[in-house]
Amino acid sequence: MSFTLPSIIAIVASYLIGSLSFAVIVSKALGMADPRSYGSKNPGATNVLRSGNKGAALATLLLDALKGWVPVFLIHQFGAQWGLGGGVAAVAGVAAFLGHLYPVFFGFQGGKGVATAAGVLVGIAPWLGLATGATWLIIAIFFRYSSLSSLVAAFFAPAYYLIGGGIAWPLDRTALVAIIVMSLLLIWRHRENIRRLAAGTESKLGSKKKPT
Repeated sequence: MSFTLPSIIAIVASYLIGSLSFAVIVSKALGMADPRSYGSKNPGATNVLRSGNKGAALATLLLDALKGWVPVFLIHQFGAQWGLGGGVAAVAGVAAFLGHLYPVFFGFQGGKGVATAAGVLVGIAPWLGLATGATWLIIAIFFRYSSLSSLVAAFFAPAYYLIGGGIAWPLDRTALVAIIVMSLLLIWRHRENIRRLAAGTESKLGSKKKPT
């Protein structure tokens, strides 16, 4: 994949879109406490849920996923006229994901990127996103740990892409590398959760910790 001016513009724009921290934006719009001030202090949907406001958590989840999906979808739909293909779309998805992790608008202090990564996967291949999301849901239902669900889904996402490549969706080397990079970063961002899971102190889904 060669980097042309249109591809660079698309990737930078995707990072800026990803830098919109909707956990903070939604909470502020609803007059709620900053999610970085309570619970895990992570600006993501799971931590917003700890406030007790399920609507705010759902809005955060959907908007964070949307900002990962939109750049990939737009490049797939309209990028050909600018010489932008599936490889650029995948890299743009990673850029949006990195924007969520390290948002330029919020002091580079972002969330863990689960919802945004899910949006990117749906953009790359809807069935891939569905399979990965189903994996997350199954683990969440049985074990009630959001972090464990995310780790398992991150592990399986590249495997699903390889298994279904050439059958359910086209197999693209750049997209595979992009998915692996997101999975590794997701695991890295959950390193504290891994320690708490091992120690048996990780919070389960549905547990509330009110803002201070």
